[in-house]
Amino acid sequence: METRRLHLLVELSRLGSMRAVAEATGTTTSTVSQQIAVLAREMGTDLIEPHGRRVRLTPAGRRLAEHAVTILSAVEAAHLDLAPGAEPNGTLRIAGFASAIRAHLLPLVAELATSHPRLHLLVREHEPAEALALLASDETDLALTYDYNLAPATFDPAVRATALWTTPWSLGVPAAAADGAGTAAEVFARFRGHDWIVNSRNTADDTAIRTLASMAGFTPRITHRADNLDLVQGMITAGLGVGLLPAGIPTFPDVRLVPLTAPDVLLRAYAVARHGRLNWPSLALLIDLLTERSRQPTVPDGPDGPGEIPVG
Repeated sequence: METRRLHLLVELSRLGSMRAVAEATGTTTSTVSQQIAVLAREMGTDLIEPHGRRVRLTPAGRRLAEHAVTILSAVEAAHLDLAPGAEPNGTLRIAGFASAIRAHLLPLVAELATSHPRLHLLVREHEPAEALALLASDETDLALTYDYNLAPATFDPAVRATALWTTPWSLGVPAAAADGAGTAAEVFARFRGHDWIVNSRNTADDTAIRTLASMAGFTPRITHRADNLDLVQGMITAGLGVGLLPAGIPTFPDVRLVPLTAPDVLLRAYAVARHGRLNWPSLALLIDLLTERSRQPTVPDGPDGPGEIPVG
């Protein structure tokens, strides 16, 4: 059912003649008649009847005209609600990795509750592949994802990825391990005989580790998987292996962070949304706020997830 036909019916109810409707809407009497006839077929009932040399609405026509006023008002409200520049409101669904939610999204919740009380955030914790799958199936509006510079992500052409913050990563090793400076490949070479710990729900650090190991001339023995960095530190403490950890995070007493340089290992965070949604005021607002927050000075995040905590 086209809203244009409903509009013509409402005008006919108000003005009382096809000619008057045609003049008011800038069309022809024939067009008005044809559109009302199509609407009647769609509804399965007569909407107008002869009345002398003119027509009038049938009881069904009058009733539909009453509904049409409500429908057209709702459509107009929706256009105003969703138009660029409209006040952000409604439910915005977000799927993202834990530290992005904790360090960058949650600090915005209180701010948005005050500045935009009609905007409701629905948050779900997911690793990048999971969040992007939810975005593709329209089960979320915004995906907060990450990759590594040594394991770059490839995004679907249907989405736009907005770069947010970057975080340098180090190699987490037992505190008693032999020290020594060097390039990332040289550091990896010193631990070629160890088991390696990677993420259980994402393959980016797996790829980064394999890339650096290949530069050092060996294939890493990947044996353990965990997506909680607190647990990774516990595994290192227990002697189960070594693994990537964010540089500068507070470490367990028996864990040491070895810097990785030449090449650096950088986690890169993104806000990913479908192209068709980018003008939605609520989504545009949140992406802008996350981008602005990513430019602020940062301090290292805690031991249970990658990322940075903005200062101030």
